[in-house]
Amino acid sequence: IVAQHLTNVGRRSALARTAHLLLELRARLERVGTVSRTGYACPLTQYDLADALGLTPVHVNRMLRELRERGFLEFRQGHVRVLDRQGVTKFAEFDDRYIDG
Repeated sequence: IVAQHLTNVGRRSALARTAHLLLELRARLERVGTVSRTGYACPLTQYDLADALGLTPVHVNRMLRELRERGFLEFRQGHVRVLDRQGVTKFAEFDDRYIDG
């Protein structure tokens, strides 16, 4: 998990980092059964995401807008909806196998 987080901060673009974190949250919440057909409730604010990603809240807002405009996912009112799971997974180079161990 640490290796993934170091890679996320050090080698991915801000857009890919944002997508990767939101996909990781989805994968973790899916494992505990709290992801619905329409997405998942995200307990984090844009300020929290900014802190986790090493970005400013303004930049996170731009990244979320770009992810929505690309048709990958949307983050609105504390809810994340993945619009193109395959596309965003490939873009963010997300592989959830590291979560389990």
